[in-house]
Amino acid sequence: MAAVTRGSFSVFRRLLSQQYRRRCFRPQSFRSEPSVQSSVFTCERSLRRVSWRTLHTAIVNYGPIVQFKLSDIGEGIMEVTVKEWYVKEGDKVSQFDSICEVQSDKASVTITSRYDGVIRRLYYEVDATALVGTPLVDIETESGSEVIQEEDVVETPAMAREEHTHQEIKGHKTQATPAVRRLAMENNIKLSEVVGTGKDGRILKEDILNYLSKQTGAILPPAPIQEIQPPPPAPAAMATKPQIPMATKPIPAMPKPVFSGKDVTEPLKGFHKAMVKTMTAALKIPHFGYCDEVDLSRLVTLRKELQTFTAAQGIKLSYMPFFIKAASLGLLHFPILNASVDEACQNITYKASHNIGLAMDTAQGLLVPNVKNVQVLSVLEIAQELNRLQSLGAAGQLGTSDLTGGTFTLSNIGSIGGTYAKPVILPPEVAIGALGKIQVLPRFDSLGQVTPAHIMKVSWSADHRIIDGATMCRFSNMWREYLEQPERMLLHLK
Repeated sequence: MAAVTRGSFSVFRRLLSQQYRRRCFRPQSFRSEPSVQSSVFTCERSLRRVSWRTLHTAIVNYGPIVQFKLSDIGEGIMEVTVKEWYVKEGDKVSQFDSICEVQSDKASVTITSRYDGVIRRLYYEVDATALVGTPLVDIETESGSEVIQEEDVVETPAMAREEHTHQEIKGHKTQATPAVRRLAMENNIKLSEVVGTGKDGRILKEDILNYLSKQTGAILPPAPIQEIQPPPPAPAAMATKPQIPMATKPIPAMPKPVFSGKDVTEPLKGFHKAMVKTMTAALKIPHFGYCDEVDLSRLVTLRKELQTFTAAQGIKLSYMPFFIKAASLGLLHFPILNASVDEACQNITYKASHNIGLAMDTAQGLLVPNVKNVQVLSVLEIAQELNRLQSLGAAGQLGTSDLTGGTFTLSNIGSIGGTYAKPVILPPEVAIGALGKIQVLPRFDSLGQVTPAHIMKVSWSADHRIIDGATMCRFSNMWREYLEQPERMLLHLK
């Protein structure tokens, strides 16, 4: 009862105060002395001044707080791992400032802000799993800034296309003119997946057309290429100068293992989680294995001669461009190796493009980026694309377009060590090859003389449901002949 009485008295007192102010602040209600009336007006002006100042402060410092949600990044990805935060609570951010880096089972993505304001809350710790459609951060927006409220839905790919400027593959800025953006939108291309060749990484119209040709297999008119000029001959004085042996490269120190004495259990995330799905699906495929060896002596000599010219163009020439091009030439004769089957194994799809993947060992785990449309590329162009993929892989910046769409795979296990392997097919592909290290071994030549030869072992795996052993053997023989006589490849280059 006492509580009810106190509550009623508070309400009554508030009503009296409001009525008193209303009467006091009306000039016509005053009939007191001029000094009293002047004091009341002074009080009114002070209250108004304080009121406006308080309101102004509230507008500047206390804008609406919006939840910035994780949008759909495509490829059916529903969750990502937060790898790094670029902001903390209390930091001020502007539009397009980087907020965090997340990693899916396909690529690393940098999330950028679409608001101006102050970070008020981070919803996830580092290495935590974030779900698509859930809030990442709370941003207190500044007054006067346009705030677009987000709906609590997971974006469809069409919606994500409109927001792709706020989600960009790490290391690539989506800088482009409106005409280029319109061209990308008309062809359903995300600018974040296109590597710009303009100034400061700006995406040009040619970049969109080249990206489109790689996706569709269309052959565009070749761009003018500067003629490769051989390096100038060394002066006579330098030629007669005795060669000084180069110092051997020091072997990097191996980090010491840390023994904690405790078992550690952690959930599978990112690329490791993707590997579980892929390898589990691969167990359903009956693998047929085939092994052979290749004499690369002539290729070793040819590559050594060509390295001088490719180095002048800033391109590193390894053996892989030759292996990949030889595989593409073989796939033209055995298209079933560049095919895929449905889950019920009732239909075969023969792929028009030779998107040949290269298994790559990175700090994030095993990744398999692929070179698109090898059938229309030269060895030099393949080498240039491999340089790009290897640079992005080492930096953890491979995009979704680089890691998807493969039709055939080569695994260069020999770059680490080993001769033979048993490669596992990557569904929905139907064949894969593992390349061993190159060894100098004694072999008999055509005259019966023992000579040193550069020998590489190769191991093939094929889906035995649709590929028989004879087909795999004939393909391997043709691939080997191209590499043992590399000049034969010139007859088939376009």
